[in-house]
Amino acid sequence: MARFGSSQGVSRPTGKCAATNEEIPYATPAIAALCEREEDEGFERFDYSIEAWERGDRPDRLFSHWRYITPQEGKKPDIVIDEAVLVDLFERLEGDDRPQRIAFRYIIALVLLRKRKLKLVGREETEGGETWLLRWSGTDGEVSKVHNPGIQEDEIHGLSDQLSDLLQGDM
Repeated sequence: MARFGSSQGVSRPTGKCAATNEEIPYATPAIAALCEREEDEGFERFDYSIEAWERGDRPDRLFSHWRYITPQEGKKPDIVIDEAVLVDLFERLEGDDRPQRIAFRYIIALVLLRKRKLKLVGREETEGGETWLLRWSGTDGEVSKVHNPGIQEDEIHGLSDQLSDLLQGDM
C-alpha cells in the first residue's frame, strides 16, 4: 500500500482533539483535518473539537477538512462518506503527478463512478499508460482526466479501506 501513504498506511482518529488532547465525546460534531505528511506523499488525519477549530487551531500542511459525528467507542461506524468531501479531494488532487496522489485520486474516481457522480466518457492510451476521461454526471462540462496507475484488484480493496478509514474513522 506504499503508493497511497507510507508503509504504515493512513493514520486513524484517536478520539482526542489534536489541539487540546481532550477526548471528543461520542455523538459529538467534530472536524477531521487531512494533512500532507512531511516525510512522504501520504496524508495524515487529525481530529479537532468544534470549539478548538472555531478558535482557529489548525494543523500544519492542511490539505482538506470536513465535519463529522464521532462514533461510539469501540464500535465501527457506518461508512458515510460525504460526497462533497470526495469531490473536493478529487478536484484538489488534479494535476498532482506524485505516484501516491495519482493512486489516491484514482481510488476517489472509482468511488465517484460507483456513486454515479462521474461517468466514463472515454479512454486514452499514452506512453505512461491508460488515462480515463470522466465527466460529472448530468453535465456537458469539462472532461477530467484520471491516470490509471495500474493498481491491482487486491490493492484497490486495501486502498479503498484506507480511504474509508481516513474519511470516516475507526476510533
